[in-house]
Amino acid sequence: MSDIPALRIEDLAHLSGATVRTIRAYQDRGLLPRPERHGRANLYSDAHLVRLRQIADLLDRGYTLASIKELLEAWDTGRGLGGVLGLVAEVDGPWSDEAAVRISRAELEERFRGTPDDAAIADAVELGVLEPVPGDEDCFLVPSPQELAVAVELHAAGVPLSAISGHLRELRGQVEHIAARFLEFTTEHVFARYLDGPHRPTDADAAEAASLVRRLRPLAQQTVDAELARAMGLLAVRHLRQHLDTGKGPSERISSRSVSLPEETMRAVEGLVGAEDVAEFIALAAEREVRARGLDALTSKRRPPADLGEQG
Repeated sequence: MSDIPALRIEDLAHLSGATVRTIRAYQDRGLLPRPERHGRANLYSDAHLVRLRQIADLLDRGYTLASIKELLEAWDTGRGLGGVLGLVAEVDGPWSDEAAVRISRAELEERFRGTPDDAAIADAVELGVLEPVPGDEDCFLVPSPQELAVAVELHAAGVPLSAISGHLRELRGQVEHIAARFLEFTTEHVFARYLDGPHRPTDADAAEAASLVRRLRPLAQQTVDAELARAMGLLAVRHLRQHLDTGKGPSERISSRSVSLPEETMRAVEGLVGAEDVAEFIALAAEREVRARGLDALTSKRRPPADLGEQG
């Protein structure tokens, strides 16, 4: 039996928080059942109110109306929404153990040594590093304290805030690509049997899929952590060697490059100075030739014109 009396559309709008226009649009899209007709009046029940609240909850989670319609079809086919919404809640749950914290504008200025101005804070809000607290202009929510701590350390090391923001934008795009590929991979090899079958998942299927999400969730971060550590170890050494090479003398730099010389020339140089000093000899010989040509160019500028009597 209904918990509330039959409702007119205006009453349903008032109780649900949706507008009359929105309710009619949901009906047109098949998201909301049509009302019962009693004489000249359209009457709604508490089932309509429950459906409107479900739609509002899924919209708050970021789902589109098309996706919501597919999810709510489980309700219309009599299977209930328990398993499906449980899976939705699992996927939509936090993917990090971090807890958001609040920070005041004064605390921000202290941590960044007074640098954050309105432009820098607006940039952080745009990136989601800070979230405004409604009703309190001097307080912000920090979804990831670790991310803010990294920015503080980079700034303390001399990195400008604008450079940190630019780097985060670039990094975010690359990480989102990695996340998309991980989801494509797991969907293809793990979740396809739940999503691509001829029938929509039952509550048992949805519960099993939700369990898989819980088990696989940490694998994404573990994989990225391991691969990042491997790449940093490889590239950091290579990067350091490149910078150290720029500070070497000519003989050291030439030994790190591939220089092709005739074999007879190499044998002659080895016979002259020994195999261990070949690179240094070639470097010094090249330097001497360059300097000699430079001296010739300078002296030619000061050389007096030839005597006319010497011509012919």
